[in-house]
Amino acid sequence: MIVGLTGGIGSGKSTVAEIFRHIGIAVYEADTVSKSIIDTDIVLQRQLVELLGKEVINEGKINRKYMAGKIFNDKVLLEKANAMIHPAVRRNFDKWVKEQQTPYVIKEAAILFETGSYRQCDRVIVITAPQEMRIDRVMRRSNISREDVLARMQNQWPEEQKLKKADYIIKNDLKESLIKQVIAIHEDLIRQSNKAS
Repeated sequence: MIVGLTGGIGSGKSTVAEIFRHIGIAVYEADTVSKSIIDTDIVLQRQLVELLGKEVINEGKINRKYMAGKIFNDKVLLEKANAMIHPAVRRNFDKWVKEQQTPYVIKEAAILFETGSYRQCDRVIVITAPQEMRIDRVMRRSNISREDVLARMQNQWPEEQKLKKADYIIKNDLKESLIKQVIAIHEDLIRQSNKAS
């Protein structure tokens, strides 16, 4: 069983993914893997140079700051870059899934819905958090301005839209225990995977 894990920027996806990892579930971090792929896939790098200019490569690696500056302010460029990157990530994910032994796997991705890769998932978990809390987290974590965070948020589906497609919702508002919420979902997923097998 493939379980998608998503939420808006700064919602706490990495923290929740880490809890699943601690209870023995295999977690695929699509965003981390995509960074590794764009730094090592020569064909993909050539495509990105054609799209964004030679400044996108710096000493054989992607200049992330330059790339973010170009694509997060231009929806057309963002869609074109995603159309190049996501098929490579999907191939990597398919290969990874075959190697896993856990009762289900988690695919953690910021833009699970936006790329359509949620269709690959049997269940989807959406993490929700108050917007101001998310903005503050991202500003501190990535050392970027409020405007930059808001620009990135504009490129993601609104939370309400994600929640409509969620099978499970985790509230990350510091009021409810994340661990308890994850354990409850985990137990339900185990029951479902036992039924399916």
